[in-house]
Amino acid sequence: MTPSVSPEADWELTEGAVFYAREANAEVGLAFILEYERALALLCVHPHLGAPWRNGRRRFPLRKFPYSIVYYIRGEELRVIALAHHRRRPSYWSGRE
Repeated sequence: MTPSVSPEADWELTEGAVFYAREANAEVGLAFILEYERALALLCVHPHLGAPWRNGRRRFPLRKFPYSIVYYIRGEELRVIALAHHRRRPSYWSGRE
């Protein structure tokens, strides 16, 4: 399965990493990115691991951070539309492709 990431989800990854680097340290910011990459690689191999969500979307929580990868499967593409913080308004990403 080939991953593709929306610009908004990419921005959320960057913002999360910057936040953790600023509030904790650079190692925590890097750990956030590495955890996201680990989860995305796992989903590319096992795309149905994520729990079904809304409108054909799925979500997969990161292990060490309060975020979930929100994605859908289209053919051989795994499209990430959000890296959603668990305290953010639910489904704020619903209009994304």
